[in-house]
Amino acid sequence: MQKRILGKSNLEVSALGLGCMGLSFGYGPATDRKSAIRLLHAAVETGINFFDTAEAYGPFVNEELLGEALEPYRDKVVIATKFGFKEGKPSLGTDSRPENIRLVAEASLKRLRTETIDLFYQHRVDPNIPIEDVAGTVGDLIREGKVKHFGLSEAGVQTIRAAHATHPVAALQSEYSLWWREPEKEILPVLEELGIGFVPFSPLGKGFLTGAIDKNTVFEATDFRNTVPRFSEKNRVANQSLVNQINSIANVMDATPAQIALAWLLAQKSWIVPIPGTTKLHRLKENNSSAEIKLDENDLKSIDEALAKIDVKGNRYSDQAQKMVNR
Repeated sequence: MQKRILGKSNLEVSALGLGCMGLSFGYGPATDRKSAIRLLHAAVETGINFFDTAEAYGPFVNEELLGEALEPYRDKVVIATKFGFKEGKPSLGTDSRPENIRLVAEASLKRLRTETIDLFYQHRVDPNIPIEDVAGTVGDLIREGKVKHFGLSEAGVQTIRAAHATHPVAALQSEYSLWWREPEKEILPVLEELGIGFVPFSPLGKGFLTGAIDKNTVFEATDFRNTVPRFSEKNRVANQSLVNQINSIANVMDATPAQIALAWLLAQKSWIVPIPGTTKLHRLKENNSSAEIKLDENDLKSIDEALAKIDVKGNRYSDQAQKMVNR
């Protein structure tokens, strides 16, 4: 797989990363450990070297899984993890006090079985802690050799600028896809100006853009999509036209809807690295193949024109979760 560099950070990663949350948390029951390790090994063997986790995924168990699975490949992979919630639990609110950042870093290093965290994101901006203090603390960890790069997740423009002025931000992680293009308005221009890489999570719309979800889909009780307005039955019906359009485009190009959605993201900027997640080997291979699809200007124009008239219905987060983004 081709490599990309996240902004001006010199952090080189595979053009597609792997979002690992769903292996342990968020989308129903966790994948059994042996199957999860098999998938992580397959990802490495097929060229992926960029893996995304967080203390909050479980909490803790996802980091432990990656620590075990990736230990044999540690010198070949880039592992990103995150801090910023009380006790690693989003339900308890944010906690980016410098002392907590340090505690999380030490605990994550042990769970990941490594001496250095390649990319350490603030999972959500903490309104009670100046971002300068957060950036300064991560900067200290970088100087101590415990972290290599600093990142932010779902941060707003002012926060990005203030953080970057204190310590260089290597990457911003936020949602971006064919059904959530809000970052194009303000976020992408600022990232380009400052030389910050962009790591879109949910690049397949939490599964919706694959075409595998419709009005009849029933999610497991522990699947967080049950709380997402965009996934109500009514909104799934309303948003089906988007998937239908993507599927039509995919058919013409002899590809799948997921591959078109990922190829479209890769074509936006050379410093964008999507991190689709999956628990299935065949989906991993399907997603990886999207990196070989080259969309030219006419292709991108056709996609934009086809989707421009579609108004996607429903918020992408619950009201409570929405309060934590774009701070």
